[in-house]
Amino acid sequence: MNKPAYNALFLCTGNSARSQMAEALLNMMSDGRFRAYSAGSHPSGFVKPHALELIQSVGYPTDSLRSKSWDEFTGPDAPRMDLVITVCDNAAGETCPIWPGHPAVAHWGVPDPVDGDPHSFKAAWWILRRRVELLLALPMEKLDRLAREQRLNQIAETTQPTETSQA
Repeated sequence: MNKPAYNALFLCTGNSARSQMAEALLNMMSDGRFRAYSAGSHPSGFVKPHALELIQSVGYPTDSLRSKSWDEFTGPDAPRMDLVITVCDNAAGETCPIWPGHPAVAHWGVPDPVDGDPHSFKAAWWILRRRVELLLALPMEKLDRLAREQRLNQIAETTQPTETSQA
């Protein structure tokens, strides 16, 4: 019997790089176990070219990626989230909407990639990729909401970026 996919929402202020990369990584790596989305508190209106290049380089389609507001995920017709993960410190510090279904909420702070510096985008990509790998190793069906939050936050704590993070 097929279990329904878990819905995960990655949040960042501008929804232009880190949250988009996390969305693509989880969708690509989860083999349908998760449906990932991304949004921003103050969406920039575009996805940064270096983020799109990285996502395309692993064969993930980018035509559906767009910068969007987190408000799209708060209405009655929005997908019900199981996980909401902030990937930037600014979004983590903001008052988030009340998410229908009371999903597990966690913070995976990743340094903001610097425009014009492909290395910083690759560094963010590899941090997010490692965290997604660890998320996929979790026995989600055996964890209640509080246990999920704890494990998701532990993923960030055990995979802290360093100044020498290499792509």
